[in-house]
Amino acid sequence: MNNKRTWTEKLGDFISGKGFYLVVLICVAAIALSGYYLVRGAQDDVLDQPASGSAAIREQPTANPSPRMTAQPSAAPSAKPSAKPSAEPSVSVSAEPSAVLTAPPAASAAPAPKPAALVFTWPVNGAIIADYSAEALAYNETMGDWRTHDGVDLGASLGTKVIATAAGTVSAIYQDDFMGTVVEIDHGSGLVSQYANLAEVPTVAVGDGVETGTVIGSVGATAAAESGRQAHLHFAMYQNGGPVNPLDHLPEK
Repeated sequence: MNNKRTWTEKLGDFISGKGFYLVVLICVAAIALSGYYLVRGAQDDVLDQPASGSAAIREQPTANPSPRMTAQPSAAPSAKPSAKPSAEPSVSVSAEPSAVLTAPPAASAAPAPKPAALVFTWPVNGAIIADYSAEALAYNETMGDWRTHDGVDLGASLGTKVIATAAGTVSAIYQDDFMGTVVEIDHGSGLVSQYANLAEVPTVAVGDGVETGTVIGSVGATAAAESGRQAHLHFAMYQNGGPVNPLDHLPEK
């Protein structure tokens, strides 16, 4: 009987015994080693990929640069945009406002002319036959009563020329039931002169400009309220609608 065992039989006994654990340990070590190199190789690929990617990003801006990307990192491009805005606003701001500010003084340089002072004269050269009495009552022989008299009556024969007491504009011509034919002249600043008891047809029209001494009509007999007196011109003056004494404006004789 042959007791010799072959190497395969010995190997099977070894594997079925303690050798089984050794084989398992070797397999585990081999798997771990393979996994280590696999993971390391993957890490190397990951680490290498950003490097190549960063190179691609750096290459893209240089191949097709845009104004915004190139202006931010470099110092030289940022100097050019800052120089251009600083030059343009300085020209537009200094030129336009100066023209606007200097125009109004030139327009308002000429002062408005002052109105010429009025020169007064007597409308007719006659004596005063009835005084001014706007506050106290005076007897009216024609009406037979006491009443105020808001002007002065200047004696003059029928047909005597009546002249404007001062420069102005004829503002009204009308027929009054008591004072007959009336002409009014506006002298400005609220001052108006009134000429009553004129002949029926004056020599001026409403809107006419007159100077001191311009003939405006003639003495008549149209004032029914003063027909009992001798021929005369009823002359009155008003300031802002209220009667004033004409003698305060007329020159002394």
